Order: sequence, then structure tokens, then C-alpha cells
Amino acid sequence: MKYTKFLTVGLTALLISCSPGADLPPVSNYSLQHYQLGGGDQIRIITFGEDQLTGEFRVDDQNQVALPLLGSVTAAGLTTEQLSKNISDMLRSKNLLRDASVSVEVLAYRPIYVLGEVAKPGEYPYRPGMTMLTSVAIAGGFTYRAVEDYAGVVRTTDRNKAVQGKIFPNSYIAPGDVVQVFQRRF
Repeated sequence: MKYTKFLTVGLTALLISCSPGADLPPVSNYSLQHYQLGGGDQIRIITFGEDQLTGEFRVDDQNQVALPLLGSVTAAGLTTEQLSKNISDMLRSKNLLRDASVSVEVLAYRPIYVLGEVAKPGEYPYRPGMTMLTSVAIAGGFTYRAVEDYAGVVRTTDRNKAVQGKIFPNSYIAPGDVVQVFQRRF
């Protein structure tokens, strides 16, 4: 009886350790408080009283925004408040406006990608506050073969480096994340 219990525990531990993605390190939590712009985000820049400097822009693959009179301005890695301040400072320093009042808002975030054991894998729009579980729900839910306790994720850090790790159902996901739902082996 003792050996049967020991054998059952040992086999269970072995099967769990063989689960796909089980050996991935957990990825640090994504913070919702300070969203940083990145390539692919669509933003609206409003310069008070200056219609020709107001408009919708996309952060390009070089992490820049092309603005009238200013040219390319780095946007990636900045919050909307930081980009607003940078544009205001540039307009003042180039003597284009004395008292520039600029605001920036995000119109469309970078998409997320959900792959693996979901009903409809693919690209989906990001919404602030999304978790692993909500991303799976948007992708049609888990298939009957899915590992539901965790998923893999590839996330680009603020240093433009891709990291791979594990997230859990209540983990927040970031714009641009690639979520991989694994298939159970048994």
C-alpha cells in the first residue's frame, strides 16, 4: 500500500514535469498604470489652437512618429504624458510656439496574438486590463486538449528585447504579447 501511494505521487509529479511549458519561468507582471508606447500604436496628438499640428499618427517600426514641423520624434518607451511634454518642449525650443499645450491619447493599441489550443487562434485587438483568460475567451475559448492552468507568453520589454515565460489565468497581458496555449500530453 505504501509503495502504491509513493508510486502514484511519483508518476503524478513526473507527468506534471513533462507538461508543455511547465519549465518556463514566470514572466513579471504587466503594470496597467504606465502604458508605454510602442511600434504599431495609433495615437492622436492635439496641439491646442494649432489645427495643422493636430492629427492621428502611428508609431512606426523605428519607434518614431513623423510630425509636421518637427520631423521624426521618438515615441516608443514613453508614456502619453512624457510624449506630450517632449513635443511641447520641442515646439518651444524651435521657437514655433511660445506656450505649446499638447496632449496625446492612444487610439489603437498594438494587437495581441493567441496561438495553440484555442478555438480561433489569431491576431486580436488589445484592450487595457486584459488577462490571459480574457484573451483566450476572445479567441473562442480553450479546446478540450488545452492546458488551462497556465500559458506561455513572448513579450517585448521596454528595452526592445523579447522574453519568453509563463503566465497564469489572472495575469495581465501587454499589447504585442504572443500568448501560447499548450496542449495536454495525457
